[in-house]
Amino acid sequence: MSQQISTPAPASGLASRISRRRQLYGFGVACLAPVLLTLLLAPMRESLGLDTVLLVFVLISVAASVLGGVLPALVASAVSFGLANFFFTRPYGSLLVANGSELIDLVIFAAVAALVGVVTEVGARARGRTERGRLEAEWLAELGSRDHGPNSVELALSEARAIYGMHEARLIEAGRVLVSSGAAEPDDTRLVVPAGEHLSLELSGPERLGEDRGLLSSLALTAGRLWRTQQLAEQARRAEELAHIDELRSSLLAAVGHDLRNPLATITAAASTLRQTDIQLDPEDQAELLATIEEHAGRLNAIIGNLLDASRLQAGALSVHARPTALLEVLAGVLRLGENRVELAIPEDLPLIHADAGLLERVLANLVANADRHLPAGAKVRVEAELVGTRVAVRVVDHGPGVAPERFAEIFAPFQHFGDRATTGVGLGLAIARGFTEAMGGTLTPSPTPGGGLTMTVSLEVADAATTDR
Repeated sequence: MSQQISTPAPASGLASRISRRRQLYGFGVACLAPVLLTLLLAPMRESLGLDTVLLVFVLISVAASVLGGVLPALVASAVSFGLANFFFTRPYGSLLVANGSELIDLVIFAAVAALVGVVTEVGARARGRTERGRLEAEWLAELGSRDHGPNSVELALSEARAIYGMHEARLIEAGRVLVSSGAAEPDDTRLVVPAGEHLSLELSGPERLGEDRGLLSSLALTAGRLWRTQQLAEQARRAEELAHIDELRSSLLAAVGHDLRNPLATITAAASTLRQTDIQLDPEDQAELLATIEEHAGRLNAIIGNLLDASRLQAGALSVHARPTALLEVLAGVLRLGENRVELAIPEDLPLIHADAGLLERVLANLVANADRHLPAGAKVRVEAELVGTRVAVRVVDHGPGVAPERFAEIFAPFQHFGDRATTGVGLGLAIARGFTEAMGGTLTPSPTPGGGLTMTVSLEVADAATTDR
């Protein structure tokens, strides 16, 4: 049956925190040593003075005090007093004392022996308290100065269990367990110590704690401070995440508000013109308006597709079906979208690569579209590939304005636009390209193009190498 203890018990004047085993040793010395000393000195009592015998008995009291504390010292004094009176004072074999000076010696011996035991015990306790206080202060200072990681409170509770030899330590707030370490047993004693406002530290285990609980109170308060610091750090982290989400939301709204409005306005204007009955449009004008609607509807479809892909990447809901894939088959779809603005340099003996054909087509299409937006009029995007070890490197090369190497990390951030030229997307193309590439086990890295421009390199494993690794 567990028992809850919430306040320290009053200190007893003779209570000792010396272990039970040491106390037993002390009582053994107190009872046996005077008897053995009497057997040794009794044959020589005529040649020994009483004062010499009593001094040796004092040493026994000191030894009993050092081993077991004040109680064994008092027992040793009492036993020594009785044996000295019975065997070493005249008349021998009697508790009577014929000589008044010997009686005074016995009384002084009893007082000195008891006093020596008490002084020895008090001195040992004082030294123990001083050393314990120093160690406690160093430990609490080290505990409070640690980095406040996610497991700092649990680590502090584990150390509390180890120090006090308890089975379980829990930090509780209004009856709710916040952090715990270990597991209680059915017959454990439960000790509850305040740990700050609305918090308490609960230890469950054997009833072995003495009346001095200064360290436990300090430990409880330290655990409470660690918990509050951890909560503040978590709130700061959440606030930072919310700020980042708000920043992304603002960027998304700004990008979508601009890049969706333009094609929608163009489609609406073209459709309204076609519906007008008060003007006569020749077939060539009608075809141009229909082509405009088709072009801007395609842009809308691409923008919405990129937004959906970004959401899938962020939610971790992207499905990848990698298989041996021919790069030229993937590039066929990219060339259809490129409208003769792409130049290929692909070796005929290039091995199959381990990739999801649909995702890889999206990656290369985004890279080509991004490069094409920054090319001068009449220039082409170059797509080349080569085998590098067990991987195939596919490079999308442009000779546009390029990007400074120190800004390479920025180009993969969502909703980023580089340069002064107008764009028709929301700045998600490169972010999605990198996400899709990494989902297939590849890498996407930028580098400067010799002569000016930007080269984006997609590196994927050869199909045979990927199968062997798996």
